[in-house]
Amino acid sequence: MTIRRSFAALIAIAALLPACSIAQDGPQRSAKHDFRIVTVADGFQVPWGMAWLPTGELLVTERAGRLRMVRNGQLVAAPIAGTPAVRARGQGGMLDVAVHPNFAQNKLVYLSYSKPNAEGTQGTTAVSRGRLEGDRLVDVQEIFEAKAWSNGAGHYGSRLVFDGKGYLFVSLGDRQVPPRGELEKHPAQDLTTHHGKIVRLHEDGRVPTDNPFVSTPGALPEIWSYGHRNVQGMLYDAATGYLWANEHGPQGGDELNLVEAGKNYGWPVIGFGVNYGSGSAIHAGTAREGMEQPRNVWVPSIGISGAALYTGDKFPQWKNSIFVGGLAGQRLVRVTIDGTRALSTELMLERMGRIRDVRMGPDGFVYVAFEDQGGTNPTKIVRLEPVTR
Repeated sequence: MTIRRSFAALIAIAALLPACSIAQDGPQRSAKHDFRIVTVADGFQVPWGMAWLPTGELLVTERAGRLRMVRNGQLVAAPIAGTPAVRARGQGGMLDVAVHPNFAQNKLVYLSYSKPNAEGTQGTTAVSRGRLEGDRLVDVQEIFEAKAWSNGAGHYGSRLVFDGKGYLFVSLGDRQVPPRGELEKHPAQDLTTHHGKIVRLHEDGRVPTDNPFVSTPGALPEIWSYGHRNVQGMLYDAATGYLWANEHGPQGGDELNLVEAGKNYGWPVIGFGVNYGSGSAIHAGTAREGMEQPRNVWVPSIGISGAALYTGDKFPQWKNSIFVGGLAGQRLVRVTIDGTRALSTELMLERMGRIRDVRMGPDGFVYVAFEDQGGTNPTKIVRLEPVTR
């Protein structure tokens, strides 16, 4: 079956599945489970990432440069102190947050953010970690700085994922370098830069000796995969060892990819989108030898955002599903997967607001963070809870 026929089949299957109601004052319908939407906390200013502490508190980043804590259903008034300075401009600022798998012993919290240069005129993606002591990060240390400096303010990537084996994956955007001229020479295709890459590090920032390009002359040794545009959702499936990532297409062509070591994911040489406004062609085609095909594509785009793999027990028939958020599309989509394949998609929520992040909580509920793009209006984090039919 060709890739186009596969996507057509997915669209046809999705059309047969019941979409949920957008009302929030009653049970929501879905193909496998009915659910209700419950507010967890509100008052956030452009929340970007979420991570839980073993003690139950929820850490939330706000793009303006803050790290917040939700305790006992309340947003703690004062931000956590000691966080690194950020370049809070455009899409940049304080971005993702992750808690070390052994947090109970080492208290380490990781942050990704847009780092400013000394003059504040340029930025790049950086990752720092520090120990959380009460309401403060201490001993904060930068462990990674991307070689992707730009005076632009978009496409930082910035998702953080631990694999539980001692490695940290970080997504890095293409920094909005225009796809013009010889597409093969775009920085996302260039192994001497970090534009449009996913990198793999030891938990302290050191480069693993078995990374795929460690022995390639001129290549940056941190690189795990390349040819990405702007990965905004990333997750690791511990049961299978698979790394999944979703990324923004241009006008059309948001993608869900199975990410493997050393693979080229094609941006901007291949893809399914077009130039904004004009609709003119960007890519040389939709497929090329040596470049990976996405497992699912959204045309038109939904403005892809955070992603989460559901492995909990509150919604047993949602197991082996990846939940994907949408910004411009204001959608939450459930993608059913089987091994390395995406089988079908189901629309779960729509027109409730821009969804920035999606996570499965330690309690087995699905958590969704909404944002107001301009940061003018405070927004909330909600969770989906099961309703018995």
